[in-house]
Amino acid sequence: MSWLHTWCGLTCGWLLCAIFLTGTLSVFREPITRWMEAGPPPAPAAGAADARQWLARATQELSSRAAAASAWDISLPAQPGWSVQLSWRTGDGVRHEVWLDSRTGAVQPAPQVRETEGGRHFMSFHYTLHGGLPGYWLVGWISMCMLVALVSGVVVHKRIFKDFFTFRPGKGLRSWLDAHNATAVLTLPFLFMIGYTGLAFFYSSYMPWPLHAAYGDDAGAYRRYQAELAPTPPAPRIAGQGVGAVPDLYPLLSRARELTGQDAARITIDRPGDARSVVLVSGRKPLAGAAPRLLTESSRVAFAAASGTVLQLVPAHHEELAAKQVHETIEALHKADFGGWTIKWLYFFSGLIGTAMIAIGTLLFSIKRRKKSEHEFGEATARVYRCVEALNVAALAGIALASIAYFYGNRLIPAAWPDRSAWEIRFFFAAWAATLVHALWRAPRLAWIEQLAAAAVLCLGLPILNWATTGRHLWAYAVSGEQLPAAVELTALASGLLLAYMVRALRRHWKDGPAGVAQPPRKAQAASGGAAAHRWGIVSRVVAAAAGGYLLSALAMSALALTWPAAGASPAVGVLAATLLSFVVYTAIGVGVFGARSAGRAWALIAVACLMSGVVVLGLRA
Repeated sequence: MSWLHTWCGLTCGWLLCAIFLTGTLSVFREPITRWMEAGPPPAPAAGAADARQWLARATQELSSRAAAASAWDISLPAQPGWSVQLSWRTGDGVRHEVWLDSRTGAVQPAPQVRETEGGRHFMSFHYTLHGGLPGYWLVGWISMCMLVALVSGVVVHKRIFKDFFTFRPGKGLRSWLDAHNATAVLTLPFLFMIGYTGLAFFYSSYMPWPLHAAYGDDAGAYRRYQAELAPTPPAPRIAGQGVGAVPDLYPLLSRARELTGQDAARITIDRPGDARSVVLVSGRKPLAGAAPRLLTESSRVAFAAASGTVLQLVPAHHEELAAKQVHETIEALHKADFGGWTIKWLYFFSGLIGTAMIAIGTLLFSIKRRKKSEHEFGEATARVYRCVEALNVAALAGIALASIAYFYGNRLIPAAWPDRSAWEIRFFFAAWAATLVHALWRAPRLAWIEQLAAAAVLCLGLPILNWATTGRHLWAYAVSGEQLPAAVELTALASGLLLAYMVRALRRHWKDGPAGVAQPPRKAQAASGGAAAHRWGIVSRVVAAAAGGYLLSALAMSALALTWPAAGASPAVGVLAATLLSFVVYTAIGVGVFGARSAGRAWALIAVACLMSGVVVLGLRA
């Protein structure tokens, strides 16, 4: 079990630290995107009279420019002073856009913002590493290893909760272990929640077998499952024919706000100018999820354009809990899409502490091996340890340096550069790769200090770079009321000060030599038969936990999904419950395999359980 915790944490810790840090940053993806777009200062907010004016102008513009279009879209300003966007598609599928001033309704050019991935980059890296389908599955595997490492860590460190109240600074390895335990216990519920919801977020992709067992293997299986789990109301239709006038939209917006309590985000006019025309008003979710309830959706109100009659109402909140809201709850919990900025800051600090826990745990391996090498790799042990040291630096300090370098890439790449959002991501990966080269070139102690110092300098210099490239600065943001870009720069300054303190502490207290790698004996001894058998036993357990555990989870939960309707529930609810439970079962199997007396015993139990589950699945599907 100790081997499981050590090596599961080490091999996954490098990427897990990067995944955790980028996930933490993605909590503030909207403010990051706003800062990186570097848009002009917002105009004064529009009043109710202005809204009447530009709504009337919007219908005039659409009537003159897109009379033959099958639908019109009007995107309302997300923030006071922003522009109004009108859009439609012509018969050849080409999308057209027109922008209006939200105060006067006058046509104006499109907002001049930089093409950027913004905060979406951190979110995409968080769940795919920008690696497509292989990256998506790799992140899922690492998330599962994280849960296994958490459970095995609690099992191995029997005094973990007692040691939470014990911190002994200046005691070398003991201090590092105390810090690892303290940060783990402090964030343990958060870590379990974020790890599990990260897997359950994509539950039908990571574990599709219960769904296939209940609904078949064809391409329409998922569609049938969703239709039963979360049936969508039919689109409102009006019978009749003839020509109709485009209605006054302002009363419909006011009525929708009264019915739902949400401001409008978008107006869609289906079949404009037709007697069967329908006006759909979609509500806007509160900024940063600042809603009094955990689940807040975008409301929808459909009106008959000719009469103003309400045809359909989908509220922002549902009084009754439905099965489909289970996944919506998981999504809201993982994305911090509730509770406003307070919850987002709580997630941010919990994510930073969790990242520190992972980083300290990864460093513990190197610190222990410096004091006493176990010569796991024979004559290559010293070289392997040296690579581990370099990977530690690049994965922990390097990802922080690459993340702040991403902001620099946004400002340094010319605004008119083709495909500049992709070049921002390349800038990020180039900076991260450079940290690995630097860590391999420099001694570990110097690499740590230099990379953390570089990250501190970049964080502290970000407001200066922004002022030099855009002319915007903190005072300008304060005057124009742009709180989100200002918060990004203040957070960068605070991060720079924290990193500078870490550099100062390392220089003062790091007592190891620059190399810091334990050396193996001059001549490695041949592995004894017992040692070789132990290694093969470890390999066998790893395969049993990974492959055998996944197979058993898939078969057992498929059987559960098929038997669930016997209790009176729908097949869709059975699939949902079984799939969500499968990640808990898989984690338990992984830990149980390493807790078994022997690898052979673990394999035997898995084989018997797989056989029994397979028989049940075949019998129920026959």
